Order: sequence, then structure tokens, then C-alpha cells
Amino acid sequence: MATRRNFIRMAGAGTLAATAWPGIAALGRQPERAGENKKIRIGIIGAENSHTRNYGKIFNIEKRFPGVEVKYVWGETEAFALRAQKEGGIPDIVKDPAEMMGKINALIVDHRHPKYHLPAALPFVEAGVPTFIDKPFCYRAEKGKAFLEKAMEKGTPVTSYSSIAQSDATFDIRDQVKGMQDIEQVVRYGVNRAGMHNQYGGIFFYGVHTVQPLMYIFGDDIREVRMTENGGNWTASMAYGNGLLATLVFTKGHYGWDTYVTVKKGVQKLVSRVPESDPPRQYADMVHMFRTGELPRTYQSILDGVSVLEAMERSVETKKWEEVKFVKI
Repeated sequence: MATRRNFIRMAGAGTLAATAWPGIAALGRQPERAGENKKIRIGIIGAENSHTRNYGKIFNIEKRFPGVEVKYVWGETEAFALRAQKEGGIPDIVKDPAEMMGKINALIVDHRHPKYHLPAALPFVEAGVPTFIDKPFCYRAEKGKAFLEKAMEKGTPVTSYSSIAQSDATFDIRDQVKGMQDIEQVVRYGVNRAGMHNQYGGIFFYGVHTVQPLMYIFGDDIREVRMTENGGNWTASMAYGNGLLATLVFTKGHYGWDTYVTVKKGVQKLVSRVPESDPPRQYADMVHMFRTGELPRTYQSILDGVSVLEAMERSVETKKWEEVKFVKI
């Protein structure tokens, strides 16, 4: 595992830890690192999402990462837990997450509403168990800051990200944008079938898949946001500090995420030039963190995304421009 000094440096600095850890897909074949073959015993808290079943399939049934296995699952209901166990090939269901303590060396927290994530993860982080928190990380940035400060104090690696953002496609598009000097506006399409007033945190539930890739590609310096609604259809306007204006279109039917930019030559669609690695980067980066302690993104980046979602949530109610109130760690 990374030393505590290096861990803290990676956690607090920069926007993406791609500079500290570019991800397995970006590195290609590498010399073996300390901990790279460490056996990982995962416990999962939360089974309402299909994600939990997918983790079981990836690690237990398909065995895409030799030496990595989901050993335990706790579900919000017995039915959720039983389905995750059956479809994910997970050996044991626990009645209380505390039963996993001392039996696992990696944790995944996977609730639909982000308000449940941090309380569920905290005892394990305090015990030094590396933790992945499924999207979105948390419901309030201030609480996220306190949680991450505890993780830094304990030297426990923690991360969280959208699978759409933590992909080879998004990183390749980010690299393309670095060479484009005349971008004036951005339009990004993303799905949000559950609407803005759903029981899982409104914009937090699916909005992260649209917002986080935008921030990966164009940066975190979003100063103000405004949500607009007409007939149940929603858009978000985002004003960057450098004058860039981004418009997010939330679709109800089409399942996908597309990004367009306006440049001097007209409108251009941003398309990845690379295939997604197999297994996908989102899983590879998680496993690498579990084994080595190296973070795939910084803690500041995680908190900035939550701060933007909070501003969007306020604007859903006011229909006005809302300042993004960044919380610094």
C-alpha cells in the first residue's frame, strides 16, 4: 500500500489523480508493483442496484480479476440480498454489515440514495479497509469532507466515480480537448429517466453520469448553474470561470451520453478514438486501489462533483442561477 505521506499527497492535490495513477488501461504492460497480486476479499453493502449483481458477475462468475472475489453482501431487503447472491455468485449474505468486519480487505458501498453511503462506510474506513463508494459519493459535500479527512487521518484509500466518467473513452476525449483552443460552448446529452424529484436524491441519482464526465473533460471550475424545465424536460446551463458555457440535456428515452462542442468551423461531436479496455477501466482502477492504495482520482475532485450537484439541486427548486459553493479539503 502507498505510504501514508504519499497517500495524503495524492488525495488532496489536483483534479484527477490520472497524473499519479493513469489507470491500468492507459499504462499497458507494467512491471509488477507491490501488492499487485494481493488476494482481495470484498464485502458489499447495498443490493438494491443492479451494480451489486454486476460486481458479483465480474469478480466471482467471470473471474475477470484472478484473486479478487466478492465474499459477502448485505441487502436493504432480504429479496435484494438473495437476488444479488444468486445472480452474482456471492457466497454469503450477512444480516448486519458489521459481520463482515475482520473478514474482508476491501469494501464496496452501493446504495441508490447517496445519503446512506458515508454512514455505512465509516466503520470500515476507520478500521483501515480500502473502500469504493458507488456513484454518487455522498449527498452533501461538507459531510463528504469530514469523511475524507477521517480517511486521510487513518491512511485508508477511498474513491468513488461514475462508470461513464472513469472510462477509456472519457479520458481519450479529455486528451483530444487539450489540443482544441477555440471551444466556445459545450452541449452534453445524458439520460435521467427518473426525473429531478425521484426518491433517490433527485439530480444526484443519475445526473452524476452527465456531470462528472463534463468535469473530467473540461475541468472543475464551474461557477454557476441553472436548471430549466418545460413539460418535464430538463436542461442545465453551466458557466465556467473561463467563459465556457456548457448545456446539459437530460433525456428520458435514449440511453447514452454524447458530447458536442462549438468551434470556429462549426459544431463538432467528440468521439473516442480508442476501444474500452477489457475488463473495463472502472473495475481495473478499483481493483488497483484495493491492492496498492493508489487513488484513481483526488479527493478534491470527488468533492467538487458533489458541490456542483448540490448547486443543481438548489436550482431545480429556484429555477435561477445558483452559485457553486465548493468545499475545499
